Amino acid sequence: MSEEVKKFKITIDGQTAEVLPGTSILEAARQIGGKSVPPAMCYYSKLEASGGRCRTCLVEVSKGSEADPRPMPKLVASCRTNVMDGMEVKNLSSDKAQEGRKAVTEFLLVNHPLDCPVCDQAGECHLQDLGYEHGNLDTRTEFKRNTYDADDLGPHIKLNMNRCILCARCVLAANQLTGEREHGILFRGDHAEISTYLNKALDNDFIGNVIDVCPVGALTDRTARFASRVWFTKPMNASCKCDKCSGKTTVYLKGDEVVRVTARKDQWGEVEEFICDTCRFERKNLSDWNIEGPRHIDRHSVISLNHYEKPKDELRVLDNPMAKEISEKDEK
Repeated sequence: MSEEVKKFKITIDGQTAEVLPGTSILEAARQIGGKSVPPAMCYYSKLEASGGRCRTCLVEVSKGSEADPRPMPKLVASCRTNVMDGMEVKNLSSDKAQEGRKAVTEFLLVNHPLDCPVCDQAGECHLQDLGYEHGNLDTRTEFKRNTYDADDLGPHIKLNMNRCILCARCVLAANQLTGEREHGILFRGDHAEISTYLNKALDNDFIGNVIDVCPVGALTDRTARFASRVWFTKPMNASCKCDKCSGKTTVYLKGDEVVRVTARKDQWGEVEEFICDTCRFERKNLSDWNIEGPRHIDRHSVISLNHYEKPKDELRVLDNPMAKEISEKDEK
């Protein structure tokens, strides 16, 4: 009979949980849930060796463990730091962590253009959320921004390197989902960029998943480019019979038109099951899909404003006291 593994106790912003040894602080925070979960733009639980690049998940460890209660002297990346028994962590309750996240956001926005009005990722962009919460109105850098020409990485994928934050998710996804990888991070330092080898096209049955894992608008779907703002579409769970993948997707409808197709994502914005390029790029007719029902978007971004489910308590929508009085009169 195997011995029961002793779990480690961790407290994050006053909330306590027990997790298995080897669990990162970020994963422990996700198990607790709520607003204490640090943001993550490079970490992806479905991809091996992800994390540790963007530093948006910085937290303050006020107590290392029961055995060594000393606080860690610097902020740590929660996606790369494992839990110790008795550890106490501050995220929202730490001014130091919030200042660190603000500085990281400013650094990520040094070369990032103000493309939100024309970017297909607007409304789903993690950097847009961070910029709204922590970004500065003006830049302090005196240097000219790095600029690149938009590039077509094959018939279906558009690369806007100007928007890339070098999280390397797309490289890891191509490494682990496809047999051959034909793109990567070239050069070093501030000259580093995502590119293909000798201008090759990305051609693989599952290469379209690099679009879904991209946290910003650097990699976009050419078949859905500029078709519609995401908040003007209706995300629906849909499925089809596919020989290559599970066929479980989210289709974004504008009327009866299928604007785009993506894999289904969890509450952290991570793909549940990767889908093939046939489902993503070629099945754009409503008759191709079995519509299962509305997809609940569990995000605080602008896409969450379109609710397709009837509210359980309709009166809570009416926050204006005058509106409540008028509503009560109408009922009488």
